[in-house]
Amino acid sequence: MTNTSTIYGDLSGVEFRSLFSNGKMDGCLVTQPNTLHTPYGDLVPQYEAEDMGRRTVKPMYFYKDGSLKSIALQSQTIIETSVGSIPAELMTFHKSGTIKRVFPLDGKLSGFWGWTNEFALASELTFESPVGTLNAKVIGLQFYESGALKSITLWPGQSLTIQTPMGEVTVRKGLAFYESGAIRSFEPLKKIDITTPIGTITSYDNEPNGIHGDINSVQLAEDGSIEALSTVDHAVHVSVTEESGELFHPGVKNNVCGDERKVSVPMKVRFSKNWVMFHDNPKFSFDLEHYRFEIRKMDMKTKEPAYSCAD
Repeated sequence: MTNTSTIYGDLSGVEFRSLFSNGKMDGCLVTQPNTLHTPYGDLVPQYEAEDMGRRTVKPMYFYKDGSLKSIALQSQTIIETSVGSIPAELMTFHKSGTIKRVFPLDGKLSGFWGWTNEFALASELTFESPVGTLNAKVIGLQFYESGALKSITLWPGQSLTIQTPMGEVTVRKGLAFYESGAIRSFEPLKKIDITTPIGTITSYDNEPNGIHGDINSVQLAEDGSIEALSTVDHAVHVSVTEESGELFHPGVKNNVCGDERKVSVPMKVRFSKNWVMFHDNPKFSFDLEHYRFEIRKMDMKTKEPAYSCAD
């Protein structure tokens, strides 16, 4: 074990480290208590796993100039952010040194420790946002380099009711903002009707992908107009004349458990001022001026996806 100097102070008990080509430290793992004096207060990097819920000791990472890139903390620490005081077990930073992401918990997900165990440890947070004061259990918060809130990732089962350009909407999973504070994307908890350049489409994603709330199925331009949505309820018939055309529609697949249940596969529809695109495929892009668009109701007799095969 060795000692290493950083711009935040000396580190003792360094068991592993790697170096950039300029000789600066890329990352290191410590096995003794240390305190780093940062602009966000004194931070103690993780040096041991205190209980079965924590990951094994994770290294700190640094940028080439020596500033912190990410740090797992030994114990949950209150951090002052632009949205209020947030507890953190894991933090990442922009190159400028400002906070990029804050995770209140940094659990070890395994066959013995699942997200429900982690959720039970999570506390409800009250924090400020461009849409007002919010209260929920969050997996993480992301920030722009300026400090403005970029996105919120919610724990499964959590929701927020907010005002959007479509009116009051209850969202799940995630909510993202432009740096100006305008809503960039959200994940609806229930089906909502959205006015689009080709008519009203019911938006809902029955299987929102990803584990963070940075990108969600309803995406808005900064002026509040619709840019993209997912639907399991509507198909769109595209034609030049009434006699011919092509139907774009949600799909159907077997349930993951291999039973007889069928589930819908959402259709992604993306808009601009001049065109509409289906399935995020440029081949299925049509200009609004020269094509007709007829929205048709789907009835595929599908069910919600089951994530437990005991259901």
